[in-house]
Amino acid sequence: MCTVPRNFRLLDELEKAEKEGRADVSIGLENYDDIMLSHWTGTIIGPMGTVFEGRIYQLKLYANDKYPLHPPEVRFFNKVNMTSVLGDGRVDPRKIAVLGQWNPSTTLIKIMVLFLVFLSQKD
Repeated sequence: MCTVPRNFRLLDELEKAEKEGRADVSIGLENYDDIMLSHWTGTIIGPMGTVFEGRIYQLKLYANDKYPLHPPEVRFFNKVNMTSVLGDGRVDPRKIAVLGQWNPSTTLIKIMVLFLVFLSQKD
């Protein structure tokens, strides 16, 4: 099995996120001067028919130098009432299987989509 270098992987994720964007979830670099591709920001629009409906949630994702072998750190910028989110907005990886039982094939956009699914369910 061939291992793709971290920055190539992240560049591919960025390109796919920009080209295959969704209306309810988006992700991109926090600052395009970030040559290490570490700091990402994502947006989720609260799903219809839920208490989160119409609200806009911003998340910060940090892909450290061990990504994708280790999960990114995820933090909600906005206050959100979910048991998996700590008071300071950090997501507790022990309570989110996609982070706690990390699979290196998981992408940043997939994490964002899964959080959209979590917002659609009762926490």
